[in-house]
Amino acid sequence: MNKKIAILGVGLIGGSLAFSFKERTDYRVIGFDTSEATIDQAITLGAVDEGHTSLPEAVVNADYIIIAVPVGQIGLYINQLANLPLKKGVIVSDVGSTKAEVTKYGKILKDKGYSFIGGHPMAGSHRSGVQAAHALLFENAYYVLTPEPDSSLSDVEKLSHLLKKATHAQLVVMDAEYHDKVVGAISHLPHVIATGLVAQVGNYNDANGWFHRLAAGGFRDLTRIAASHPVMWRDILLSNREEMLPLLDDWIKQMTNFRQAIDRGDADWIEAIFARSRDLRQGLPDKKKGLLTPIYECSINIPDEPGIIGQVATLLGEHEVNLSNIHIMENREEMHGILRLTFRKLTDFERAIPILEAAGYSTYTENSKEVDHVHLN
Repeated sequence: MNKKIAILGVGLIGGSLAFSFKERTDYRVIGFDTSEATIDQAITLGAVDEGHTSLPEAVVNADYIIIAVPVGQIGLYINQLANLPLKKGVIVSDVGSTKAEVTKYGKILKDKGYSFIGGHPMAGSHRSGVQAAHALLFENAYYVLTPEPDSSLSDVEKLSHLLKKATHAQLVVMDAEYHDKVVGAISHLPHVIATGLVAQVGNYNDANGWFHRLAAGGFRDLTRIAASHPVMWRDILLSNREEMLPLLDDWIKQMTNFRQAIDRGDADWIEAIFARSRDLRQGLPDKKKGLLTPIYECSINIPDEPGIIGQVATLLGEHEVNLSNIHIMENREEMHGILRLTFRKLTDFERAIPILEAAGYSTYTENSKEVDHVHLN
């Protein structure tokens, strides 16, 4: 009998894991979802070998069980699994973006004699659902495992080997609480800040519509992640409340320092923090898969002539470069170029630049040499 992996939840992450296991291992992949339509679609796309809407049927005799449901539901599924006759030696993991709370739930399985090892693949997409899933989603991304100190070293090695072989990700072992502090700072806090900023400007816009009309460039880039799923982020923040509260306290302190510096006219402090942040930002890893979905964009200058946008799109199309979106920049403060081109894949972005430049267009990317703007009154 073939060894089996059960994926509970075949959306973007679960479906991509299913594709990875099917393409790169000899395991039989079983999908579970509460939606029969999702299961049918997963089977049709070839993500799973078979699918079920019955949890007991999906996990029977499974060697590995991966819980790929929203973080707010992981505890419920762990409780259900703990009350099922799972295969002896089964290894259970999850893909939730918070780990301390999930790891506590996992002890329920350990008490039943099963192995639970928390997991978090740090990759995603602006798209969702199994229709957006693919085996390359985790390629070279970090995949964090958070075993407890008393976890079986053999089981950790087995799961690590399987995931590395299937996903081609970079496996990292980390303490669950430390993981939550790290992702809280680099992912959860930015979502809170972006959401709060959009809400604040939205309140201003209720009284004067120019706030939204002029919102472009940096504002749109900074707040892109505020368009994330409300229920998912509600559950993530509540699940990670132990880490989020001190992170928010630190942020409030930082903003208080900003306010005080502006109030007292402290030019040196303001310049120093902008300079330090610029240096830190430029030192971040470039084009690395992570928690925040990357965007690949460049801007070009074009004359205001009929058909020019179509010419650009046709040029890229003739070279089989997939262009995701075109946006005319009306507000170009601190922005280069008139036409912003967006690509979903890094390969398309990298191919587009020389094609556009060979056609005579000047291209500007995030790494283009910055020009200091001096405003004269």
